[in-house]
Amino acid sequence: MQELRTLIGKEITLEWRQRYALNGMLLYIVSTVFVCYLSFRLKNSQLTPITWNTLFWIILLFTAVNAVSKSFTQERAGRLLYYYTLASPQGIILSKILYNSVLMLLLSLTGFGFYAFVMGNPVGDLPMYLLTIVLSSIGFASSLTMVAGIASKAENNGALMAILSFPVIIPMLLMVMKLAKNAMDGLDRSASSDEVLVLLALDAIVVTLSLILFPYLWRS
Repeated sequence: MQELRTLIGKEITLEWRQRYALNGMLLYIVSTVFVCYLSFRLKNSQLTPITWNTLFWIILLFTAVNAVSKSFTQERAGRLLYYYTLASPQGIILSKILYNSVLMLLLSLTGFGFYAFVMGNPVGDLPMYLLTIVLSSIGFASSLTMVAGIASKAENNGALMAILSFPVIIPMLLMVMKLAKNAMDGLDRSASSDEVLVLLALDAIVVTLSLILFPYLWRS
């Protein structure tokens, strides 16, 4: 537990020094929402709930990819070798997953608040929609952190990150979109219980596989 706290503290220190993900992604969210607002305002067209929901998850998806992609790329080879002598691979991947999950939750909830303020809020069941954001943020962060670890072993890690990330998160994204649609329509929460359980299971599976597989990747 002490090792995990130390590693999470290291992630926070690195982010506070560079402030790449937080500042860069907040700027991306604000600018993208503003462009969407201007586009629909100039056309004098009504934003339908389906379009509203689709635009939000497109913004959130690219925010997740860009925010988590730097998890390992900002680590230098010498620093990684130093970590190898001090910490366990399970502790390293778990600390990055936890940190990226908290970062994604912060970005997602902030982005949702700004998006709803600018574009309106047609969500029928707000607590269920917020639960969807929380589960998707954890799932995206967990999946993309492992993908970032794989991509960091390649020379052109940016391109490999983009290629590997989308097939990995597409099944999760489909489930998230279905759950978000139910929340948008304000359906009874019992209709969304299966999707919630599936998302919880997917999050647990991704975290478990990361803990099992990352040590082999770490030693390669």
